[in-house]
Formats: sequence, C-alpha cells, structure tokens
Amino acid sequence: MTWIALRMLTGDRQKFIGLIFGIAFSTLLITQQMTIFVNLIQRGASAVYNVGTVDLWVMDPASRTTDVVYPMPSTALDKVRGVKGVEWAAPYLQSGATIRTPEGDLEGVSVIGVDDSTLIGLPRRMVSGDKSALYEPDTVFVDDVGAERLFPAGVNPIGRMLEINDRRAVIRGIVDTTPTFTSQVILYTRYSSALSYVPGTRNRLSFVVARAADGESARVIADRITAQTGLKVRTRDEFAADGRNFIIENTGIPVNFGITVALGFIVGVAIVGLTLSLFIRDNIKQFGALKAIGVTNGKIRLMVAAQAGLVGLVGYAVGVLGAVAFVNGFASGGGFFKGFYTPWQIPVMTAIVTVVILTLTGLLALRTVLKTEPASVFR
Repeated sequence: MTWIALRMLTGDRQKFIGLIFGIAFSTLLITQQMTIFVNLIQRGASAVYNVGTVDLWVMDPASRTTDVVYPMPSTALDKVRGVKGVEWAAPYLQSGATIRTPEGDLEGVSVIGVDDSTLIGLPRRMVSGDKSALYEPDTVFVDDVGAERLFPAGVNPIGRMLEINDRRAVIRGIVDTTPTFTSQVILYTRYSSALSYVPGTRNRLSFVVARAADGESARVIADRITAQTGLKVRTRDEFAADGRNFIIENTGIPVNFGITVALGFIVGVAIVGLTLSLFIRDNIKQFGALKAIGVTNGKIRLMVAAQAGLVGLVGYAVGVLGAVAFVNGFASGGGFFKGFYTPWQIPVMTAIVTVVILTLTGLLALRTVLKTEPASVFR
C-alpha cells in the first residue's frame, strides 16, 4: 500500500513539486533566520573571546559588557595584583574614537590598549605582521575585517598612516578577530599609546584582565577579588554570557527574528496544507476505491503518512542544504558574516518544525478521506 501511495503522489507532478517547495521554503527560511540570529547573539561575546589566556575580567560594578563600561582608577590594577591566587593581572582599555583615513574619510573605531610589556589582551593570531612591531612608536594593529572596510581591495594596509584625534598612527599589523556585534573597526595598541590616542576623564582603566594561579578556581578567585576590592569580577564565560544577554534584553532582534520564523511556519502550513488538500480532493475516487476493496482507515492513514514523509524528507533536505550553503557561502567571503556557522541544534529544531507542519496538514487532509464512503465510487 505504501508503494501505491507514493505512486499516487509522484504521479501528480505539479502538486508533488508544490508540496516539496512549501516544505523547502519553510525549512530554508526558518533555518537561515535562526542561524543568523544565533550568530548575531554570539557576536555579543566575541570581544571577550578575542582576548586569549584570560580567566577573569575585573571592572567597576556599574559596567555590564565590553561596550558598556564605567572606567576605573589605575590603582585598581595594583589591588587586583595583590589578591592571593591571582597569577597575573594586566590593564585593558577600550574606548571609541574617530579616525581620519589617508583618503580623508572619517570612520568610527574602537581603540583597545593592551599591556605594554606582555601585550596581554592582543588576539592570538596575526594575519600579517609580527606582534613585536607593536613596540614601535605610533603603532597600531587593525582587525582583518576592519582592514577590508578601511581600504579598498588590493591595497595593503601595512605601513598606511591614520589620524586619531590629531595624532599619527601607523598600521604595522593585522590581527585575526571575530567581528563584534557593532562591527566597528578595531585598532589595537599599547596601553600607554591608547591613553594618548583617546584622551578622556581622570579614570581611564576599562578593565583588569587576570588569570587564576594553577590549581585555583576562577570563580573562587573572582569572589575573593570582589571581597577585597569591591570591584565586579566575572569569569570569561560569565562575561561572554553577559554580552549575549545584553543584546537579547536591550534590542528588538529576538522579536524580529521570532516573527520571521513564525511567518516561515505559517507559510509552510498554508502552502503544504492547501496543496495536500487539493491532492487529496483530486484523488478522492482512488481512496474511495481502495476503501471499497477493503482497505481500512488505518492503512489509509499509513498511506497519507508515507506521502507526507516523502515530501518532508525531500523538502527538508533541500531547504536545510540551501540554508547551510547560503550561510557558508557568505561566511567564506569574510566581512560581516565572518565566523558564521550553522549549529547542529538548528537543523534538529527545523526537523521538528517540519514534522509538526506535516502532521497538522496531514490530519486536516485526512478528514476528507476518512469521511468518504466506498459507495461514492459507484455513483
């Protein structure tokens, strides 16, 4: 009977393709939008994960994320270094600025100052240049995505001069980073240079980044620093989660993407439901004939389930593969989509949504078949 059901389905090519299109479009839209949503939210944590070898982030109690910062006095660094269990601690400055490119254009950037002696706070991987170049006067490193924004294709940023608050800055390296949520150009320099590039208030220290000694728990050390200094301390993963939660709580991104996903579900139900109902209606005589020769309602249900399963399998595969190819295609090109990927949980969730769509539409279409009398075939 399953073979007969599938032959009935594939025999009506137009409706078969329509059913596959409905499922494929719905799964593609849901998968693509959920993937972009997850990756955008992850961007709230990228500034934290761009800094390697750091266990703890120490900040003023009013600070919330790497972008929402209340500066601390420089004495906070010595206080943290004096806490038992802290292997090392380094200053970390982050502030916004406006630069003037050699072409005279203005661009908003984020200036990050790392420890002068150890360069702690600098991303681990260099795309171009050497980390030691940061010790040269007026040197800055630019992130790889920012370099693409500042300079046209084919132009080597190394050796190019920028103007930051009337001060000269020379690009001598490109670092590999994950873009932040705001996608601003990021300039890395030494802490002492950052203080001159970004003049401000008396308190300038954004964070103290620290590492717990071997054998010590980062969470225990964090509580100890708070108890002794009164400063807010978050572990690396906790501070990354703070960045993600800030985006969720203070932007309309979750609502907007949620609406799009809901529309994908509704469109899928509408297209598949309408097409499947038309298919059942056009084949009502065949179903009636099957019932007339003794096919039970239970077997009819299995036949419709087999038809829905084939449509769901093909449509789901086309939709998910299309969404993954879309995301990977843009991610491989760098730029804003750099680092985008499709978590395995999203195709699983999309598969569940596909089953729900097919179940709802299949049950609605079955009502007509189950009510059909075998005698209607002979009328």
